[in-house]
Amino acid sequence: MTTETTFGLPRFWRLSPAQVGASLGCDLKGLGESDAQQRLQLYGRNADSPSHVVGPLRAVLRRLLEPLSLILLVAGIISMVTGDVIGGAIIVLILTLSIGLDTVQEGHAVKAAEELRRSVALKAEVKRDGAYGEIDVDLVVPGDIVRVRAGDIVPADALILESKAFTAGEAALTGEPYPVTKQADLPSDENDTSNALFRGSVAQTGEAVALVVNTGPNTMFGAAASALAEAQVRTPFERDLHEFGLVVARLTLALVVIVLAFRVVFGRDVLDSLLFSVALAVGLTPELLPMITTVTLSRGALRMAKRKVIVKRLAAIHDLGAMSVLCTDKTGTLTSAEITLARSIAADGRDDPRAAELGAIAAALGGDRGSLDTALLAGADQAAAGWALGGQQTFDFSRRLGSVLAIRGQEQILIVKGAPEAVIELCTQQRHGDVIAVLDATGRAGMCERVHALAQEGLRTVAIASRPWSGAPRDVETNDEQDLTFEGLCAFADPPKPTAAAAIAQLARAGIALKILSGDDPVVVKRLAGLVGLKADRVLSGSDIAQLGDEALAVQVRSADAFGRLAPDQKSRIVKALQASGEVVGFLGDGINDAPALKVADIGLSVDGATGVAQSAADMILLSSDLEVVADGVEEGRRTFANILKYVRMGASSNFGNMLSMAVASIVLPFLPMLPTQILLNNLLYDLSELGIPFDRVSPQATARPQRWDMKRLLRFAGIMGPLSSLFDFLTFGALLYLFHATPDEFRTAWFLESMATQILVIFIIRTNGRPWSNQADPMLTASSLTALFAALIVPFTPAGAWFGFVAPPVSVLAGIAVLVAAYLVSAEALKSFAVRTGRPRRHHRHHRQHGHS
Repeated sequence: MTTETTFGLPRFWRLSPAQVGASLGCDLKGLGESDAQQRLQLYGRNADSPSHVVGPLRAVLRRLLEPLSLILLVAGIISMVTGDVIGGAIIVLILTLSIGLDTVQEGHAVKAAEELRRSVALKAEVKRDGAYGEIDVDLVVPGDIVRVRAGDIVPADALILESKAFTAGEAALTGEPYPVTKQADLPSDENDTSNALFRGSVAQTGEAVALVVNTGPNTMFGAAASALAEAQVRTPFERDLHEFGLVVARLTLALVVIVLAFRVVFGRDVLDSLLFSVALAVGLTPELLPMITTVTLSRGALRMAKRKVIVKRLAAIHDLGAMSVLCTDKTGTLTSAEITLARSIAADGRDDPRAAELGAIAAALGGDRGSLDTALLAGADQAAAGWALGGQQTFDFSRRLGSVLAIRGQEQILIVKGAPEAVIELCTQQRHGDVIAVLDATGRAGMCERVHALAQEGLRTVAIASRPWSGAPRDVETNDEQDLTFEGLCAFADPPKPTAAAAIAQLARAGIALKILSGDDPVVVKRLAGLVGLKADRVLSGSDIAQLGDEALAVQVRSADAFGRLAPDQKSRIVKALQASGEVVGFLGDGINDAPALKVADIGLSVDGATGVAQSAADMILLSSDLEVVADGVEEGRRTFANILKYVRMGASSNFGNMLSMAVASIVLPFLPMLPTQILLNNLLYDLSELGIPFDRVSPQATARPQRWDMKRLLRFAGIMGPLSSLFDFLTFGALLYLFHATPDEFRTAWFLESMATQILVIFIIRTNGRPWSNQADPMLTASSLTALFAALIVPFTPAGAWFGFVAPPVSVLAGIAVLVAAYLVSAEALKSFAVRTGRPRRHHRHHRQHGHS
């Protein structure tokens, strides 16, 4: 584990206690109270910066000031001012509900720092003025001497001065599933932190006295806290929605200004021209987009809950569907985080159960109930039956071994269990089946090579030795652990989940690359990558990444799929490097060390049972810590976005086409082609026809690849399908004026009918890239569309039609309109494939990213 903090004393574990003390300006006997108070003023409290809290009012204003929201608000107000009170109120109500729901859904961010504060110690045992006493943890300062016992949470980053049988659990910080032995010796390896304690880790056995080096934000834990305190940046969905709003705003403003200017220049009534221009603006505005988006995302959240995914931020559903790279921690996500006995190996290298059986006896009679002993007991659960404890020597962390005297009837045997290099040195013999042979220097070297080879496979080993015991039972002494017979090795693993390889393959088929970002040893990470089907010819370590600038790192992350010995800030650097190359990055993690990466990722994923910090930083929580759940969530995210995109595409083509027709007609015709109230009715009925979109079916092609908003393709679609709609509008104008000689009221009524029929019926064509009869719409969409169409067709023939200025057109006009509508639908189906053509997909590194649609 490494840290690259820019404050405090980084890599302090590479220095001696005297050097660290000199750097801090203190001795190793503890601080006086007055000195501690001065240091508290200098270094600050041992706490994290408060989270960036956005109040409800600012959160609402931030959403309200988005271009699309402003357009909708202005359109609603103008609609009410110009007489359409109901329509305007509906627009404002939809906008209010959408903003309110978003604000409530995303209010979880404030909890992040609070979860951090709850997860660290509240009291610390500190030596002040020559005596130990308890103080509040936030009063601990660099230079303090702290004492940590089994069960305590380490209050600060510290250098060990002395320890007794001390181990610490650092899984939440580093991803390392095994307990870590901590002692005062200066390590030879720069990445070995066995002489350091880190804030937030948990003391599992023994006790230690340590010199506090870094506190608060300068600790590794503090780096995670400071990342969570940063303000949330816009997600890909929010950025794309903002860009879409700007495009709509520019088109609306340009069309309104042009129409108003031309009508005034040609001497038309200024008030009528203004009202007509305002109606055009409302007609161009996708006022139901907030509702369609919110309903579709909410329905997606409910569907994802059935797939064991809890959605904390609605927009994250789209971001999950857009994800092109998934970075994941190793422990608990790809692996089970449960240490298991992988092999029991005899002295000659053959698999033999005897070593595991003796190890299980030692674990049952005198073990520490740690993860390795638990795995031994699970792997050979019946071995200890009938054995009793005659004496023992508890595990000595300096000698790295322990022993028990096991008794069963008249049989007495001394069993020694510990680190291979320590146990092998005490052995003079080795067992080959029932034969005992001499163990010489060559044999010892061969066994050490075997241990090294197992380590290259990611397996941790414990050696087992024994000898018969003669005499009365008593506690074992060091002199008794001599002339031992080497029985063999027990090899342990944190195995990959059975579903991991298949889930990774499923993600790859969906166009998502997977990268392992772990705090564990690169050797272990490389072996795991191979087991789950990832190509990891090289594994970048934290020390490698520390030497790379941001630009160089952006190049390296494209070709590397596995990373080991990463500090929390290095995980977030890798995520940012991938984002800089255009990827939409997801991060799946469950530890404190994962919190910064979860925060900066486009989509943060945590699991049920993860640390509170990780869950607070995440956008979604998986109720099952399995990549299969992620793959299912990706499919649901893409299905949800596909339906949102349908509304945008329909509105971009139909609204743009009809408003363009009205704009041109209003300039060349001597009368308004449609009254402002008729335009608003047209727009309202069309929006009602699309209420079934959130429930619509989605084709498999739409969920096959990562999806994002693509403004160029949207504009291309609108630029082809919109003018096609306008072309048939102009044909309608010509037929009504020169073939049927329609009056202004008949003209407006007939065009209203033609406009509604083409807009609504074309939904069934452009909702899918395939043929409409082979990919049928959901009954909800069919019902909402046909109901709105029926209402539009019947209004002119009812008394209510007169309120809007409609008259019943002749049968010949209706027949002509029916022919034009049919011709338009055939043309739309013919041009659709050209309008949605994707061209060459963009290549980022090893896979194509295509923007799917339905």
